[in-house]
Amino acid sequence: MKIYDFQGKKNICGQRLKEARKTKKLSQLELAEEVQKHGITLERDSVSRIELGTRFVPDYELMIFAQILEKDVEWFLS
Repeated sequence: MKIYDFQGKKNICGQRLKEARKTKKLSQLELAEEVQKHGITLERDSVSRIELGTRFVPDYELMIFAQILEKDVEWFLS
């Protein structure tokens, strides 16, 4: 499967993810652990790569991020 870039990034939600994570005062490791509680394998370095825009974010991960960080999915995409 080929992952496409948009303006040099593999996602458009990374910056918003970082913003929401910091607002909730969670470290990247803590966020990864919360995601793992929902049955999705995610490591701290994956959170870092998402925030940098170098990792693709599947829709099911975005839904879990929204739930954990108490944001609407649309907020991450704006």
